[in-house]
Amino acid sequence: MSRYSALRIVREAMRRHAGWGRAWGSPEPRRRYKVVIVGAGGHGLATAYYLGRNYGITDVAVLEKGWLGGGNTGRNTTIIRSNYLQDPSAAIYEKSRALYEDLSQELNFNVMFSPRGVMMLAQTEHEVRGYKRTVQANALQSVATEWIGPERVKELCPIIRIDGPRYPVLGAHWQPRGGTARHDAVAWGYARKCSEMGMHIVERCAVTGVRTEGGRVQGVETSRGSIDCESLCLVVAGHSGELAQMAGFRLPIESVPLQALVSEPIKPCMDVVVMANTVHGYMSQSDKGEMVIGGGTDGYNAYTQRGSFHHIEETVRALVETFPMLSRLKVLRQWGGIVDMTGDRSPIIGRAPVRGIYLNCGWGTGGFKAIPGSGWATAELVATGASGPLAADFGLERFREGRFIDESVAAGVAH
Repeated sequence: MSRYSALRIVREAMRRHAGWGRAWGSPEPRRRYKVVIVGAGGHGLATAYYLGRNYGITDVAVLEKGWLGGGNTGRNTTIIRSNYLQDPSAAIYEKSRALYEDLSQELNFNVMFSPRGVMMLAQTEHEVRGYKRTVQANALQSVATEWIGPERVKELCPIIRIDGPRYPVLGAHWQPRGGTARHDAVAWGYARKCSEMGMHIVERCAVTGVRTEGGRVQGVETSRGSIDCESLCLVVAGHSGELAQMAGFRLPIESVPLQALVSEPIKPCMDVVVMANTVHGYMSQSDKGEMVIGGGTDGYNAYTQRGSFHHIEETVRALVETFPMLSRLKVLRQWGGIVDMTGDRSPIIGRAPVRGIYLNCGWGTGGFKAIPGSGWATAELVATGASGPLAADFGLERFREGRFIDESVAAGVAH
C-alpha cells in the first residue's frame, strides 16, 4: 500500500488522480481466523491495529454488520479529554490522549487532531469545589489541568456570557491539551493500517450467532457464513448486550440514545471546547464552521439513531443562556447514536464468562476520546489473556465484587 505524502499528491494530480487505490481491502471472509473482532468502529479497529503493531498478531478479521465507522464512531461530537477524577479513568484516557497527539504520523493518515483545549464550566459553588478537587487529583495523576477564573474563561472564549441570569460562570476546569479530532478519519486511518498488515475488514457481515462448546468459544455464525476462531472480541457499543446473549451470558449495561446536532456554518468564533454540565450541554466549532452541540442521553432505553425535537428543546435552550449568539443560528442536521451505559458509567474491558471471549464495551458517552487507549489495552488483553495495568480495574468482575469506578458522580458528567 502506497504511503501518503505531499509528493504523492503532486504526482497523482499530474496523472488526474488515476493512481489512488482503495484505502482498505474488501475481502471475502475466510473459514477460520486466530482472532475475530466484532465491530469495525474506532475501538474494534484500534484493537486490531495494536494486536498487529504491538504483538505481531495479524490473522485477524474485523466484522461489521453495516459500513466501517457507521455506528457511534461516526456519530459523536469528537471531544478528546482525560481530566477524570478516578485514577483508572485518568490513566486510560490520558494514554489515549497522548496517542492521539502523534496518531496522524503513526497511521500516515490525517486524523485532524486539534489540541485546542477543553474547559468544563463551573456554574454552581458545588461545581467549583468539585473541579478544584479534580485539578488536584489530576496533578497527582500527571494529567495537565488547571483551575481558571471567569476572566480567563472570557478571554479564551469571547462569545460566552459569564454573568448569566440563572447560572453565572464562576470559573472552569481547563485542560489545554484536550481538544477534538475528525471522527471518521480515525476509523479510516486505523482501517488502512490494519488492511496493510493483512487483516481482513469484512463489511456488511452481521453476526447472527456465537458458537460455544464446553464453556469455550468456537466461532461465530454470520450473514456471510460460519467463521471459526480461537479468540472472539466483542466491540459493538450499544449492541453489546445482544451479542452477549448470543454467547449465553448477560451484561450489566443498558442501551440509550445520545443525540447531537450541528448548526449552519459561520465564521470562526470559538477555538476551544466548552462543556457546561450544570445545564448539561457542550459545544465546539468544527473546521467547516459548524457549531457542534451535544447534551445528555435520552431518558429511556432504545436503539434509535435519529434525532428528536426534545433534544433541541432541552439542550439548545440551556446553552442559549450561556451562548446568546446561538439563538440566531439554524440547525443544519441532527442525529443520534446508541451508547451502552454501565451502572458506574465506566467501561468494561476484560474476559467474558465464556473462555476465549473478550469484552470492550460500556463506554457510555465517552467512547471516542478513548479509542487509542482502549485499543491498546484490549489488544494486550486478547494477546496475553490477562489485563494489563490500563485495563486491570475495568473487568466485568468488579460489579460482583463491588469495586465500582464511579465517574458519573466524580467527574460531574460522563462525556
